[in-house]
Amino acid sequence: MQRPIVLFAIATLVPVLLLLLGAFFGGLWAWVALLYMTVFTFAMDELVSYAAPLASEGSEFPAADQLSVGLGLAHFLLLFTGLLALTGWGGVGWGSWLPLFLAYGMFFGQVSNSNAHELIHRSDKGLFRLGMWIYISLLFGHHTSAHRLVHHRFVATEDDPSTAEEGESFYEFAPRAWLGAFTAGREMESTRRAQAGKDGVHPYVIYIAGAIGFILLVSLLFGLPGMIVYLMLVIYAQMQLLLSDYVQHYGLVRAQTAEGEIEPVSDKHSWNSGRWYSSALMLNAPRHSAHHAHPSWPYPELSLPPAGAAPLLPYSLPVMGAIALVPSQWFRVMDRRLAQWRAVAP
Repeated sequence: MQRPIVLFAIATLVPVLLLLLGAFFGGLWAWVALLYMTVFTFAMDELVSYAAPLASEGSEFPAADQLSVGLGLAHFLLLFTGLLALTGWGGVGWGSWLPLFLAYGMFFGQVSNSNAHELIHRSDKGLFRLGMWIYISLLFGHHTSAHRLVHHRFVATEDDPSTAEEGESFYEFAPRAWLGAFTAGREMESTRRAQAGKDGVHPYVIYIAGAIGFILLVSLLFGLPGMIVYLMLVIYAQMQLLLSDYVQHYGLVRAQTAEGEIEPVSDKHSWNSGRWYSSALMLNAPRHSAHHAHPSWPYPELSLPPAGAAPLLPYSLPVMGAIALVPSQWFRVMDRRLAQWRAVAP
């Protein structure tokens, strides 16, 4: 395994093991899994200095794809073992139910989401479909289309439902972004297919039918309690995905050029985080400017923009997501930061 991949493997596979131990044995293991996703990751970010070696442009990372496939398969394993445990089929007592639920939800929202996001940008059809089905299992299949066809094209403009306006709280943003992305993604897919003369099944039929299939399968295997827990996990995971979009583009706007066109996307249109461990846990998703500049690049190749070229978050992406849940605190922290960035932005 190449050296740059080792850190990603450690950061993402350790919680898989802890969650499985929590599902089968509950008790202390449930708390250890939650503490790993929260306190341990925060401590590693804040207390340990580490700079991962930069990959050269055009590098190939076969081990990165292998890790993504492994995490994709682990997602489905965890989804069903988690439902087993949380519906009382394992050794999980009431004292460990909540920490296990939160730990599973955080893994789905931070690791599974980041991995699916990575996979849907792959040109390999097998990898792409794996990412798509991860999103479908989280009842968020439309993100496969909306993210690639809408968000990447219209980010930091009024035409992107996933860009939050300055002064817009997360609770105002979330329903608008969910519904707006669903609609815009469907329209873009339909237009693209019509222009290309494509026949066959519309992707949105797969997204919706797949979501219904997962709900029915979970209901068949785990009954009504399982379906309720499944929907709770899905909502929690989706909320974290929406929080990522909210945080990473809050208040950033692409200006109009003298010719009346919208300026191209650049480093300055995404908030980034330089925290190393949470970035490894999320497969470098917090290095967001690099991803928008090079959507097809594998995650080990993404780097932070040069100093002063892009806005930086004051804390890690997960911490900023937690702050966003308290709008008054969010506005106090970020509106000042946004004003400072606009004063020096290139």
